[in-house]
Parts: sequence; structure tokens; C-alpha cells
Amino acid sequence: MSNKFEKSLWGVRYITILPVLLSIISSVALLVLGGWEIIEAIIFYNPLFDDSVTNSNELLFKIISAIDLFLIGIVLLIFGFGIYELFVSEIDFANSKFNESTLKIRDLDQLKNKIIKVIIIVLIVKFFEKVLKFSENFKDPMDILYFSISILSICLGYYLINKK
Repeated sequence: MSNKFEKSLWGVRYITILPVLLSIISSVALLVLGGWEIIEAIIFYNPLFDDSVTNSNELLFKIISAIDLFLIGIVLLIFGFGIYELFVSEIDFANSKFNESTLKIRDLDQLKNKIIKVIIIVLIVKFFEKVLKFSENFKDPMDILYFSISILSICLGYYLINKK
């Protein structure tokens, strides 16, 4: 009786295939959407192709937004592969082809750390996206100084997170 219960309890782990599949589908959707945004930005916001565009700030803003989508797609991909390897099975193909990969997860802490690092990069990109949007409003030298201090603090924070 106990053996059957433990066997069925162990089989419940396969429910994690649902978030694995959904996160990978979401990842693919975000990567395609990010690619489409870059193509759209190059066609519609490029001063080389459209004479009505006077500067390339909007092009840069759209490309940075697309990079943000790529990074979130990567987070979902890492999450999907990590959950699969932790709860369902190791991916034998990856083990035979790659000695070390970002997608190989050994424990939940490693998965969490990888996701946190990519999320921090997403936040940094999001910050630069917002700063780029408001950079036209920089009127005095103090605005530039605040901008520089904020970049320095982000770099310092990222350094401290990656420091072992």
C-alpha cells in the first residue's frame, strides 16, 4: 500500500509539464514578437527608409523594447528547461552535446539565481528604455548628473550581485 502511494505521489511530478510547455510556448511567442518589433522598427522608424522621421531616437526606443521582449523570452525558456530537468527528467541530448550550458539546471537555487540575473538585466534594459524616452526633457546639467549617478548605481548593483 505504501509503495503504491509513493509511486503515484512520484508520478504527480509530471504535472510540471504544463508550466514547462506553456513557458516554452510563451518564450517562442515573445521571441517572435521581439523579432517582429525590430523588423517593424527598421521599416517604419528608420530615417533611411522614411523621410518623415527626423531622428533615430524612436528607432532606438523600439529596438530596446524588442530586446526587452527577447530577455523575458529567455527567462521563460530558462524556467521551462529548468523545471523540466528538475522535476521530470534530465535532457540526455543536451548532456551528450554540451558540457556546460545556461539551460542545464542542477537544483532550484541555481534556477532561481539564473532567473534573477536575467530579470535584473531586463530591469536595466527597462530603465534605459524609460531614460531614453525622457532624455529629450533633460534641460540642465543636474539632469545629466542624476542620469550618470543612476547608471553608476545600476552597474554597481549588478557587480555586487555577480560577485561571488
